[in-house]
Amino acid sequence: MDGILITIYRTVLGFAFLLMLMRLLGKKQLGELTFFNYATGIAMGNIIGDMVVHKEITVWESLASLTFWAIAVFSIEFLNRHSPLLTKLTKSQPTIVIKKGQIMQKELKRMQMSMDDLLMLLRIGAVFDITEVEYAVMEPNGQLSVLKKPLKDSVTKEDLNIPPEAPQYLPTMLISNGEKIDQPFKEYSLSDEWLDKQLKSAGYQDVKEVFFAQLQDDGEVFFVKKEKSS
Repeated sequence: MDGILITIYRTVLGFAFLLMLMRLLGKKQLGELTFFNYATGIAMGNIIGDMVVHKEITVWESLASLTFWAIAVFSIEFLNRHSPLLTKLTKSQPTIVIKKGQIMQKELKRMQMSMDDLLMLLRIGAVFDITEVEYAVMEPNGQLSVLKKPLKDSVTKEDLNIPPEAPQYLPTMLISNGEKIDQPFKEYSLSDEWLDKQLKSAGYQDVKEVFFAQLQDDGEVFFVKKEKSS
């Protein structure tokens, strides 16, 4: 019974102390958190967890560890607001992944980000056609900021009283990094002969030459040539 009471006491004390530290460090919305914020939360949670579970660790040792961790985090956040150089060292910077409509293949490779990942983030932002994008920036918190091309972000058919037309296809990836994606070919009954014809009409001899290909809603295919490895 005494062991249970001690565990409850440690849990309540740790929770209250952690809550106080979080309020002192400030709060952000979940979408604004960086990986450093996540790591800080996990580390502090582990310290509290160790204090509750491992009785050989005294309460004061755990609270001291939490306090010094909080001081370190607060100091870094404070210095980040006053030192651009330190900000570059401690925080990741926004990365342009689409520039003037061109996919930045080297940046995707550096971030270990696939075209599937990029297309998913675009769809989350209600962009289903990558050809509509002028700029796309990967933010430090993992979100994708998108600027559409001017001609793709102007008046709508509703504004001009033009009857809408249902798209023939949902924009779908056909080729990723030189590899054919089988699923859309089965879904839309597209043959290898059809793909060969599309490749040759775009000036490609082999699918390996293509970094990315997307079936557009009107049935056309958008190709991006694979860059040579440096």
